[in-house]
Amino acid sequence: MPRLQGKQALITGGTSGIGLETARRFREEGARVAITGLNKAALDAARKELGDAVVIEADAGNTADQGRVAEEIRKAFGKLDVLFINAGIAELKPLGQWDAAAFDRSFNTNVKGPYFLLQELLPVFANPASIVINGSVNPHIGMPTSSIYSATKAAIISLTKTLSGELISRGIRVNAVSAGPIMTPLHAGRSEEERAALVKQIPAGRFGQPKEIANAVVFLASDEAAFTVGAELLIDGGMSL
Repeated sequence: MPRLQGKQALITGGTSGIGLETARRFREEGARVAITGLNKAALDAARKELGDAVVIEADAGNTADQGRVAEEIRKAFGKLDVLFINAGIAELKPLGQWDAAAFDRSFNTNVKGPYFLLQELLPVFANPASIVINGSVNPHIGMPTSSIYSATKAAIISLTKTLSGELISRGIRVNAVSAGPIMTPLHAGRSEEERAALVKQIPAGRFGQPKEIANAVVFLASDEAAFTVGAELLIDGGMSL
């Protein structure tokens, strides 16, 4: 039997990379899927590929959009069994090049927006339900130019424990997957030299693939992980060793 049969799931940032691959895997495992995204062309392409998925145009960093997303989910599904908080941005630059606007953009998209989406979805979550947060290996290593990105991911990862303690009595589990470099459009757009330099930092000797993260999200979303609460699963090819 498919592991997510009968479950209803929302994936933020579901139009490309890990988000889109997770949407594919969720559907293969029997879930009804909703995705969010901001790029209209990407949303249209995802709608065509995913068929009957609910597609919601929303800005992950705009708190006003989060209530609308929750309302769309309530109308489409009635209740929500799985949330994958995946939408985010990775802006990397040295300390001296940051300004307040860029700082706020990263924290709004990676932390503030997701936090208030969780708040808006509270009345919609089923009991039991699963929340999976897309973290990152970066808070675990000292990568130059990643100070703000790492800080945002450290903040969102911390919710796996704090919100687990707060929400487990309602039957809501919160866990995180924290990936190393994955071959998504972000890294595909880098130069060959940049990719080679990253691979040298990965003991496994390669980039990860989106499906390798999506498979872990499927596990955490499923009833197989019913006893997994407040965990962070590092999937980084050994980069954090």
